[in-house]
Amino acid sequence: MTEQLLRVYVPATLPMLAELRQEGWILTAQGHAVTPELREWYAEGDEEELEYVAFTRAAQEALRLLRADPGAPRRRVVVAVDLPSGAVRRGDPELGSSTVRLAGRVGIGAVAAIHVDGVGATDDVEAAVEVVEQALAGDADAQFTVDSAEDHELEWYDPSELDALSGATG
Repeated sequence: MTEQLLRVYVPATLPMLAELRQEGWILTAQGHAVTPELREWYAEGDEEELEYVAFTRAAQEALRLLRADPGAPRRRVVVAVDLPSGAVRRGDPELGSSTVRLAGRVGIGAVAAIHVDGVGATDDVEAAVEVVEQALAGDADAQFTVDSAEDHELEWYDPSELDALSGATG
């Protein structure tokens, strides 16, 4: 019997995609998934809505990664991966949390899809990167700026398009 796979949304940056292409894996400690805590918090949500919440939280976390890497192009990246449930541990046990801890490297073979901001989102993402920590602390003006970046839907790419994406700039 094969182990059940869990869809995890891993926040990333374009340089991390280049690492994925070059090394065949990315090293990341956490991602977002549909957890029991998220299901309990959003009990009326169907599976698609719960997946969207986890995906959106990964995109928000990508803003923090961009803040930590001033040289990275200002485009959010979310890598959707399918991992064996044994490679994923619950993160934050708080009600509504989608955070999961990942055991080790995430290999290229686990990638189901790659999501990247279009070039047109760059200015709004740049502004959101500057205030993301204030937004997380409850600043309403900062949250408005982050919401402006979230108005941009991330574009979907097949894993076979990684070569082109890992060389993307701007």
